[in-house]
Amino acid sequence: MTVEEPLARLDQAAWEDLVARFGGRMWAVARALGLCPADAADAVQGAWLRMVENLDGIRDPERIGAWLVTTTRHEALRLSRRRRGEVTAGHDLPEAVLPDPSAAVVDADFGRHAWERLDTLGEPCRSLLRLSVLRPEATYAQIAIRLDLSPGSIGPTRARCMSRLRGLLEEPA
Repeated sequence: MTVEEPLARLDQAAWEDLVARFGGRMWAVARALGLCPADAADAVQGAWLRMVENLDGIRDPERIGAWLVTTTRHEALRLSRRRRGEVTAGHDLPEAVLPDPSAAVVDADFGRHAWERLDTLGEPCRSLLRLSVLRPEATYAQIAIRLDLSPGSIGPTRARCMSRLRGLLEEPA
């Protein structure tokens, strides 16, 4: 089976929904592992490719988000090792770096909680933090144009917004 066959079965609206729902988290995972924007893009793209390659094997569509995040982590770790010159065997990871399933559940719950809290922030915080996660490669100039802010205010505004979000995340759910 070619990659095109399962991809053809995934309609455009479903694909866009998956990207909108999970793309930001995937980018955040790749960047959190210290990858540069280009390598993070490769890790995210690799995870999407693994999903397409494994469409026929998906038994529980409700868990696709956790699967994508875990696969992105694996791809990012593989790229990170390759950059450091470590040898990897295909796409397999040593057992020591495989995520604990319970940790994946906690990560997914925290991610949902964080996005919910982010949505309670006013503007420009909500848009600024979303752009920071969803488009980590965006420059201050690009963000300033998009949000109609001065480029010099992006860093201080982001710091204030992150502080507000941290406070919201510390509140009980």
